[in-house]
Amino acid sequence: MKNFYTNRRLFIASCAATSIAPFSYSANLAEKLTLTPKSTEGPFYPDKLPLDTDNDLLIINNSITEAVGEVTHLSGKVLTQSGSPLANALVEIWQVDAKGIYMHSKEPNVAKKDSNFQSYGRFLTNNKGEYYFRTIKPIEYGTRVFRTPHIHAKVSRKGKHLLTTQMYIKGEKLNRKDRIYNSIKDPKAKENVTREFKAFQHAELKQYKVNFDIVVGFTPSE
Repeated sequence: MKNFYTNRRLFIASCAATSIAPFSYSANLAEKLTLTPKSTEGPFYPDKLPLDTDNDLLIINNSITEAVGEVTHLSGKVLTQSGSPLANALVEIWQVDAKGIYMHSKEPNVAKKDSNFQSYGRFLTNNKGEYYFRTIKPIEYGTRVFRTPHIHAKVSRKGKHLLTTQMYIKGEKLNRKDRIYNSIKDPKAKENVTREFKAFQHAELKQYKVNFDIVVGFTPSE
């Protein structure tokens, strides 16, 4: 089983293979950053974690078969509102597979889920606050209620929950129909969770990279 606490090799190798920049971030510390808006966890946070919970959602344990979907490299930093990186923060993500199915016992179509897609992953930020996941580009969900393509994210540190949010695709036409997305009224906050999926060519296969810096209301005294 892969260990999310020590899985830094995938983090480093993927940055090199996809030409992802080493997460350069400049912030004027005199000006507070916009907090990443809170959002509902939703009904499909895994009620039973998969056997593999590392940051590569396309491969389960030692399988040689990858999940179906458009490969996406999701990276960023966890930051305080002052712009300081937050080390040893646990970042969790979960999302539907390429069929629009969650991994959850109450998901109506769970039996048809892509068995090669991990659906959930977690990663501990390094001393620069950086995290990295290899996953798929999200698609819409429409089994019970409509949801535009999104990825759920949760941040905690030392067992304390700091933030639950959702990330959306910039330019996605379905965003305008999504009730949760449009409940974010602050333009800067909405921009914070609406991220550009940049296509690039790798090994004759189109992949995507997306940067999502997460700003939490956390102070060193906490």
